[in-house]
Amino acid sequence: MISLKRFMVWDTASNRTPKQPMFQSLRSRLLLSYLTVMAAILTTSGAAVYVFFTRSLDQQLNHRLLTLAQAAVPSLEAVENEGLQSLNREVPWRELFKRSQSLEWFNAEGKLLARKGANFSTLRLNPASQIIQQQGQIRTLTIAVYAHSPNRKTLRLEGHIRASETTREAEAIVKKLGIGLGLGGTMALVFSGIGGMWLTQQVLQPIEQSFQRLKQFTADASHELRSPLTAINTATEVMQNHPERIHPLDIKKLAAISSATNQLIALAEDLLFLARSDATVAPPSVMQKSLPLDKLLKDLVHLFEPQAKAKGITFTSSLLVGISVKGDAAQLKRLFSNLLENALKYTAAEGSVVLSVTTRNWVAVVQVEDTGVGIAPEHLPFIFQRFWRADKARFRQVEGSGLGLAIAQVIAQQHGGKITVSSQLGRGSCFQVYLPLIYF
Repeated sequence: MISLKRFMVWDTASNRTPKQPMFQSLRSRLLLSYLTVMAAILTTSGAAVYVFFTRSLDQQLNHRLLTLAQAAVPSLEAVENEGLQSLNREVPWRELFKRSQSLEWFNAEGKLLARKGANFSTLRLNPASQIIQQQGQIRTLTIAVYAHSPNRKTLRLEGHIRASETTREAEAIVKKLGIGLGLGGTMALVFSGIGGMWLTQQVLQPIEQSFQRLKQFTADASHELRSPLTAINTATEVMQNHPERIHPLDIKKLAAISSATNQLIALAEDLLFLARSDATVAPPSVMQKSLPLDKLLKDLVHLFEPQAKAKGITFTSSLLVGISVKGDAAQLKRLFSNLLENALKYTAAEGSVVLSVTTRNWVAVVQVEDTGVGIAPEHLPFIFQRFWRADKARFRQVEGSGLGLAIAQVIAQQHGGKITVSSQLGRGSCFQVYLPLIYF
């Protein structure tokens, strides 16, 4: 029986319990998922806006260049005959010179006739009918000018008009757009994070309250079950101590009742331990006690040697002397007892179980190795889950509630340590418990 004095009692009046690491992790994962989705949405939307806007600017620039070039088409003949002096008479298109634009006139052979403006491209003239070219920050659009031949049946090439405009203004607008989208997206993500924290809190709060009530119920039910189960067990033991009063046919029934009662008592104790472990941490006064690890394990060796011998299992130990850890002796004994019980339970006759202690990087390493049935690789991530048992059909005859390893892990974590396992199906398992050392 485990003494209730070793546990901290929940404050049932206020129903206040410490924040659960499980819910903190769940809250963090939900918030991270929410922010990831929001970041993806904002990034996709921002990219779509950026692409649409830049393409719209490009189309507007190309349209302005085409308008400027087409406005200069009627002046090609005058420029070819009279030069730039004729431009003073061509007022309508002359007002189109804006945004650092420029014009160039070429004859049919591609010879430059005249140019007007501030920014000109040094690219060679492309004879295509309409082509857009980019050189640095200058974009050009070239159109071919045709006129009817004297017979009015065919068209002949009269020359080319090339309009140019700098893209500095458009690039500055695009840069400002990028900065605006970046700042806006960052601010939206920050506010989304704040809102996400509130939303996850609202979503998880009823779940967390339900979980707390479930744990409270488990603890209360386990506590209340102990008294009637103890009464049944005591009455059964009294009856078994007076076999002359029992009908021979009822002896086996009483033995079955006693065995089932003991299993229920152990299950109630395990559930009570896990429920209270979830709600509290080990008391500091308990955790500060110094314990000689070799002496504690020697007691367990003497306890389990008869069980191993009765089953035909070779049980050996290799314990270092002078190693001390902080913690509660009863809880640590329970931890290592659960591991040794599992090792002996799942190891067949003529197998072996080895208990050893080593030190590594300021921690004590207690290793329980067996040559039992082993654990399949796909089952290893689940072995510390409560009530989980691998291959229930295969181990149906093996007694156990599936809480031993879960309890062992909780005790190890309460003592600032951890448990790792390596196993190979059909060849055995090796559990390693890491506990902080004490140096005097």
